[in-house]
Amino acid sequence: MVSFPPCKINLGLQILSKQPDGYHSIVTCFYPLPWEDVLEILPSDQLMFTQSGNHVAGKPEHNLCLRAYHLLKQDHKLPPVQIHLHKIIPTGAGLGGGSSDAAHTLRLLNAIFTLELSQTDLMSYASQLGSDCAFFLEEAPMLGSGRGEILERVTVNVKGFYLRLFKPDIHISTAEAYANVVPKIPSVKLREVIEKPVRSWKEELKNDFENSIFAKYPMLLSIKNELYDSGAVYASMSGSGSSVFGIFEDDNPGNYSMKERWSGWL
Repeated sequence: MVSFPPCKINLGLQILSKQPDGYHSIVTCFYPLPWEDVLEILPSDQLMFTQSGNHVAGKPEHNLCLRAYHLLKQDHKLPPVQIHLHKIIPTGAGLGGGSSDAAHTLRLLNAIFTLELSQTDLMSYASQLGSDCAFFLEEAPMLGSGRGEILERVTVNVKGFYLRLFKPDIHISTAEAYANVVPKIPSVKLREVIEKPVRSWKEELKNDFENSIFAKYPMLLSIKNELYDSGAVYASMSGSGSSVFGIFEDDNPGNYSMKERWSGWL
């Protein structure tokens, strides 16, 4: 059985506080993009994991797809499977590709072995694998709070806009991104901003990772500025970086210092 795990961008990201367990309380809007990995899972005589496409840092046995398999196996009698992941979504980009792969592994295993897990069950497992993992079981715009695992429907009116996404050769880990942030309570709630017209976002919709990340990686700020110079109505880093995207009213290719990695109508 084959699935196509998509990625996401973050439309705004507010870092509210640091919790006693070391995690941060955030509010963000997850928005799915149809830039996808390819995931195949087949019954097998022994557990196997193979990978092709883009390089993924770390040992294969620590991949989130295998972690999802072992998590389900704790509660269900799962036979061995062969998992193959063709990686297209870049890592260290703030696009949630690994979390998406894990969520789709849960979904495929549930279907292949008729586990009859409800959406609520799957969401519970997903939240144990990553803060944004549960979102990829929804695949619709969602407001994420807590660590990102508490999800609510949100109205985001970006249909008819064109998105361009750039990913330089910079890898930013979540730990690195959080190292220099200063949590604060915003004066305006993100939901109030995100439900306004896109043309108002430039001044009001912020990603709190940008200040510290742009100071360390000025190329990312340059990309954002290029997007605005080329006519973007809104531009931002996604999540903890390093991808940067711009939202446009048309699909004019513009003139950029680096090649875009994905583009399309929203």
